[in-house]
Amino acid sequence: MVTTLYLIRHGETVGAEIRRYKGSIDVPLSENGIRQMEELSRYLFNMVTNNSSPEAGKSNSLSAVYSSGLSRARVSAQIIAAPYSISPLAVDSLRERNFGVWEGMSFDEISERYPKEFDAWAGDPLRFSPMEGESTLEMRDRVIEALDMIISRHIGESIAIVAHGGVNRIILCHLLGSPLENIFRIEQDYAAFNIVEFWDRYPVVKLVNGTIFRTQ
Repeated sequence: MVTTLYLIRHGETVGAEIRRYKGSIDVPLSENGIRQMEELSRYLFNMVTNNSSPEAGKSNSLSAVYSSGLSRARVSAQIIAAPYSISPLAVDSLRERNFGVWEGMSFDEISERYPKEFDAWAGDPLRFSPMEGESTLEMRDRVIEALDMIISRHIGESIAIVAHGGVNRIILCHLLGSPLENIFRIEQDYAAFNIVEFWDRYPVVKLVNGTIFRTQ
């Protein structure tokens, strides 16, 4: 039996024109972000229904949609779940990293105020953490525990998780067996989707950072 996971990043947020660490701040989707998720929802619906294969145990519908409790992920999940007439389930452990002192600051502001700390974090996000924020290992523990719980609930089904760039990178590194030092080598654009098939719980990553939108 194949369990298929569609791992999705939320759509564009308000203020996305400036790169900043939003982290645990509850920033809403922008109008463009809502449009992105509506288009992705239609695209995935066609993909899921057309890729059904009863012989291989592939479902023609999503059985469940999970999300972070932050509104940018929760609203994105509602849009993804709508064609299947199901309500997404919020899991707090799928929230984005808490960036501590850096929460809400732009990359330029952090680089200016905390150049040594920011360079250390960018160069080795396993050994170094955002100032007074959550470490990569702390984040990994809660995220992978949530992932294992979700997959265990839906063996042989197709499901979606709508989360954040940081959360998705942690999951993908874990499934690929890649060291966590490499999380910044994995891109996760707004409204990107990743596809993973679990064969008897052994993951096969089929797609990373898929997007139907042109980069602006």
